[in-house]
Amino acid sequence: MPHPAAPGSHCPARRLVLDPLVGDIEDEHARLRAAGPLVAVELPGGVPAWAVTHQAEARRLLTDPRLVKGINAWHAWRRGDIPADWPLIGIADHGRSMFTVDGDEHRRLRGPVAQALNSRRVEGMRARITELTRELLDALPDDGGPVDLKAAFALPLPMNVVSELMGVGHRQRAGFQALFDTFLSTQTAPAEVAANQAELTAVMRSLAAARRERPGSDLTSTLVGTRGSDDPFTDEEIVSTLQLMIGSGYETTVCLIVNAVVNLATHPGQLALVRSGAVGWDAVVEETMRYSAPNSNFLIRFAAEDVPVGDTVLARGEALVVSYGAIGRDERWHGRTAGDFDITRSPNRHISFGHGPHVCVGAALARLEGQVALRALYERYPDLTLAVPAERLPHQPAVTQNALSELPVLLGPRAPMVPGPT
Repeated sequence: MPHPAAPGSHCPARRLVLDPLVGDIEDEHARLRAAGPLVAVELPGGVPAWAVTHQAEARRLLTDPRLVKGINAWHAWRRGDIPADWPLIGIADHGRSMFTVDGDEHRRLRGPVAQALNSRRVEGMRARITELTRELLDALPDDGGPVDLKAAFALPLPMNVVSELMGVGHRQRAGFQALFDTFLSTQTAPAEVAANQAELTAVMRSLAAARRERPGSDLTSTLVGTRGSDDPFTDEEIVSTLQLMIGSGYETTVCLIVNAVVNLATHPGQLALVRSGAVGWDAVVEETMRYSAPNSNFLIRFAAEDVPVGDTVLARGEALVVSYGAIGRDERWHGRTAGDFDITRSPNRHISFGHGPHVCVGAALARLEGQVALRALYERYPDLTLAVPAERLPHQPAVTQNALSELPVLLGPRAPMVPGPT
């Protein structure tokens, strides 16, 4: 367990404990918002941190150079208060990648990935994403019984997309989900933490080695190909970047698709609007990102010096979590209807893909996948409904994700897939 705060540090009398089992995510987000823009929280394992929960303050902090990504700025880490087998250590101490550095080094490590995922190249992936979507829809059972739409559709689509982007073969994909579920879970046993991280690292090293030997047009080949540049990626940077891109490249989009289906099923008037053509599927994606942010609590930044936030001070050496799940329904930013799922909301200025220099590099791809997947799903199954009440849908035990363990649905009659733009 972490040691008590050092003398002279700012130690609040009471912290809001984030539920490691994610029993009632909406209630927790509401309590975070109500507690103020900067809230003392306790992460699983008894680790103290602060959470920013209002959008205006989050936008400021996400562009404040006094907030850094390097874990050595975290006093609790340097004191040895954070155990090496903390379940979330792989997120906080993610090796060396664009996720964990700032300034010039961040720009160097982000550049090749950003170029590979620019708007023109992402748009060029539309036809392949559409093809993969239709293949998965064609494979869904039509016996009238419940189907786990997450396992059969929402998960394999982004997994296949990011795997093709990164050059991951079919045989390697099967084990990724289990590895990343363990990586994100708050319930991972201490003895498993290091073993899981070691296996992830070994898989990424194997992928990089394969692409050095047989380079292709994928992003992994681009990363290993920097060896011939003036400022090549190191082996550690390649491995950490691969882990970041593959893990975040599918998990966020899975949550986006699943949460959108739940939102539409529980708001039939909104579904009718988009199916009538009055509102586009892009609006469904944006409102789902705001209303049900896939990354509910994003770890982690550290104060390199004292940073005032309202009436509170984020002290030098303390950790900051960005609570996108709370931020998305902030009435101070989104108005009195912030708690409503409304795809006609305009403007919809959420920050669920991040903000500032570390904004999600794959946001355009996630948006495209969500739009293609949802449009095709409801064109094929216009009468799709949940197989159980929404309140009975179980969440994964991951404080960082707004992720359901499964999504049982009744598909209803199958309509023919009509050709056309997606």
